[in-house]
Amino acid sequence: MATESQTHSNDLQKAQKKRKSSKEQWREDLAGYLFIGPLLIGLFILTLFPIIASFLLSFTNWNFVAGFSKMKFLGFDNFIKLAHDSIFLLSIKNNLILLFVVPITLIVSLVLAVVIDKKIYFKDIFKLVYFIPYISSIVAVAIVFQVLFHPSFGPINQMLMSFGVANPPKWMADPDVALYCVMGLMVWVNIGYNMIVFMAGLQSIPNDLYEAADIDGASKIKQFFNITVPLLSPTTFFLLVTGIIGSFKVFDVIAVLTGGGPANSTTVVVYRLYETAFINLQSGYASAMAIVLLIFVLIITLIQWYGQRKWVNY
Repeated sequence: MATESQTHSNDLQKAQKKRKSSKEQWREDLAGYLFIGPLLIGLFILTLFPIIASFLLSFTNWNFVAGFSKMKFLGFDNFIKLAHDSIFLLSIKNNLILLFVVPITLIVSLVLAVVIDKKIYFKDIFKLVYFIPYISSIVAVAIVFQVLFHPSFGPINQMLMSFGVANPPKWMADPDVALYCVMGLMVWVNIGYNMIVFMAGLQSIPNDLYEAADIDGASKIKQFFNITVPLLSPTTFFLLVTGIIGSFKVFDVIAVLTGGGPANSTTVVVYRLYETAFINLQSGYASAMAIVLLIFVLIITLIQWYGQRKWVNY
C-alpha cells in the first residue's frame, strides 16, 4: 500500500514538473515571438505582400491613379507583350552586360586588398580614399562623371585633344559608349566596399600557411592563387551573389547619370519598370516586368548556390 502511495506521489510530481516545464516553454516561445514579431510584420508588409501583389497585378491592366474599380483582368497578355517589347528586351540585354561589372570589381578589389594589406604604409588612409566613393552621394558622383566625360569641355576630352586626337569619343552622348561609361562608374563606386570586405577576409587567413609556403620556395604568385584565392572563396561568393543581385537592381546611377539615354542605350529593367509604372501609369504592365526580373534574379542566384559547392572552401 505504501508503495502504491509513493508511486502515485511520484507520478503527481512528474505531472506537475511537466506542466511547469510546458508553461515555461510556452512563456519562452511567446517571448521569442514577441521579439521577432516586428521583424516578421515588416518582412510581410514590405517584402512578401508587395511580391504577392505584383504577381496578381501582372495579370491585369491597371492604373493605380484610377483605383481598383478600373482594374481589368488580361491573363498572360502582359507577358506576351513583354516578349515583343523592344525597349524591355534592350533593358534585359543592358542588364546582362552590366553583369561584367561584378567580376571586374572583384578582381580589382582583391588585388588592391592584397597589395594594401601587405605592402602599403598608412593602410587606413588608403582604405578611406577607396571607400569614399561608396559612401558618397550618387548625385555628387554622377555630376563629377558628367563633368569629366563632357563631350566638348570635359577634362578627359580636352586632354585627348591636347595629345592630337581630333575627334575624341562622345562618351555618355554616344549610344555605343554610354553604357560602358556607366559600367566604369559602377566599378569605381563599388571597389571600396569590396576591398574592405576582402581585407577583412584576409585577416582570417593564418600566417603559418604563408610562412610554410615561403619555406617550400613558393613564389608570391603561387601563394596568391593557391592560398589566398581558395581561402577567400566564401568572401568572394558573398560579394559575387550580392554584386549580381545589385547589378539587376541598379537604378539610381541610371536615373541620375543618363536617364536611360541616349536612345535607351543605358536603360535597365528597373528603370524601365519605373518609367512604365510612374510615368506611363501602366501598373499592371510594370508588375509583369517586376515578376520577370524576380525570376531572372532567382535563377541566377540558384545557379550560384549550386556552383558554390564546387569552388567555395569553408
